[in-house]
Amino acid sequence: MANDLLPDPNTPFGERVRRRLAEETVIWLTTVGRDGTPQPNPVWFLWEGTDSVLIYNTPVANRLTHVKQRPQVALHFDGDGSGSDIVVLTGTAEQLDGHPLAHENPEYTAKYAERAARISGDVASFAKAYPVALRIKVTRIRGF
Repeated sequence: MANDLLPDPNTPFGERVRRRLAEETVIWLTTVGRDGTPQPNPVWFLWEGTDSVLIYNTPVANRLTHVKQRPQVALHFDGDGSGSDIVVLTGTAEQLDGHPLAHENPEYTAKYAERAARISGDVASFAKAYPVALRIKVTRIRGF
């Protein structure tokens, strides 16, 4: 299923999905709060190449509680401001206890080292502040 998940790369939509997963720095993660209200948050992410997204979190992020109670989540990119370039991913989130920290993940470090240094001074300090990994197993991609 992993290879079938991404849209056909020979279509404009399939090309855009792949490009955005590789190049975008922010994706919106929407969890569901205790009262049933959607809770969207912009987050840094790493597309893990086949069918999952990795996100690092602070230990006190409400989304961690949301995911434990209601693991179904949605992810989406900003549109183009005109109602186009829409990409929405849905799936199931899981907290990864004992997962390597951000500074121990070469792909994540390559993507976010400069930004992490601006926020926390260096990548290792960022990793200490955001040590909790979530993996979203993507089950559907849609958009236009």
